[in-house]
Amino acid sequence: MMTEARWRSRGHFDWPLLVVVYALSVFGILCIAMATYDVDASANAPLLNKILNSKSSMWQSIFLLVSPVVVGVVMAIPTELYRGRARLIYYAVLGLLVVTLLAGQVSNGLRGWMKSSILGRSIQPSEFAKLSILLMLARHLSRVEKPMSKFRDFLRIMLIVGMPSLVVLAQGETGTVIVIIFMFMVMLFFAEVDMRVLMGLVAVGVIAIGLVIAYALISNSTDYRLARILAFIDPDKYQQSASYQNIQSQKAIGAGQITGIGTFVSSSWATLGFVPENSTDFIFTVVGECFGFVGSMAVIGAYMFLTLRMIYLARFTQDKFGRLVIIGVMAMLFFHVFQNIAMNVGIMPITGIPLPFLSYGGSNFITNIAAIALVLNVTRSRTTMPDINMPMAKLSSDR
Repeated sequence: MMTEARWRSRGHFDWPLLVVVYALSVFGILCIAMATYDVDASANAPLLNKILNSKSSMWQSIFLLVSPVVVGVVMAIPTELYRGRARLIYYAVLGLLVVTLLAGQVSNGLRGWMKSSILGRSIQPSEFAKLSILLMLARHLSRVEKPMSKFRDFLRIMLIVGMPSLVVLAQGETGTVIVIIFMFMVMLFFAEVDMRVLMGLVAVGVIAIGLVIAYALISNSTDYRLARILAFIDPDKYQQSASYQNIQSQKAIGAGQITGIGTFVSSSWATLGFVPENSTDFIFTVVGECFGFVGSMAVIGAYMFLTLRMIYLARFTQDKFGRLVIIGVMAMLFFHVFQNIAMNVGIMPITGIPLPFLSYGGSNFITNIAAIALVLNVTRSRTTMPDINMPMAKLSSDR
């Protein structure tokens, strides 16, 4: 008879993970429709018309309809091929990032977009960079039992993260770089990197953050990223400039109280346009205002389920490469959720980090769906653990 541990580690298609992801995605379309609600055009229209009358929610619906194809394609490729072709994927995306930096479109002060003649829309290559870095890191960290124990290995892994991060930073995408760094640190921890190396990197990061904050306080720079740090430190001083967005989002969330004001209310903060970017980075204000504390906690609960589910799946994945892929996806999505909600309620500085599966945006949505498909791919193709009592270090040998 198969033991519980062997049953938990069996290869399978993880329906609970996918169902929650699509539930959040459908709910996201509703929230985007409410954020972009046109009272004059859709006041008495049925729900479907309200969604289709909004260009943003209509496009998000198209992304959702296309997403099963993305899941199918990602899952059709064997896990071993991702391991073997991680370098090719990485350098292809890195090249695309460089091209975008040199000849990309500028939007909101960021040169991070490329016009696709095939799709007829602009794409954001920095979103794809997260997955390419994840695969490359999983490949290198799974090759040895103690990664980064040698200087040459340390330098190689730092370059894997550093090269695309510097290009993305040059494009003006600070938020994406922060996500990459967090994902990197979590993957190092689960890859059993020497704690002295890990703590050293954390110390360097803390010092770097401290220097940035100090520079923001003593300089007269007009850089919007430094302005956001100052606005976070003293929001009242910048309430008509850098902290305006955050103050408005807190007011909108507070207006929802316990159960919310309801959907498609013509006098809502979202409808009246008091919260900028409320269909993208500040979509959580729509959740808080329209569905209140109860709705907000339900959304947070769904994200908690996704996080814990992926940790559970990683725990019972024998192959180290596959386990690190799951951990990387979990870390990427977790930080997106934490940072986005935290900046919406005013406990973190504002960054351009969208809320997974809820915020409007094709590149981010497809990247997140592809990331979940990678997890499903690993889970479906994994081998059964021989013995739950065996130490995880013994089970993490690379194939």
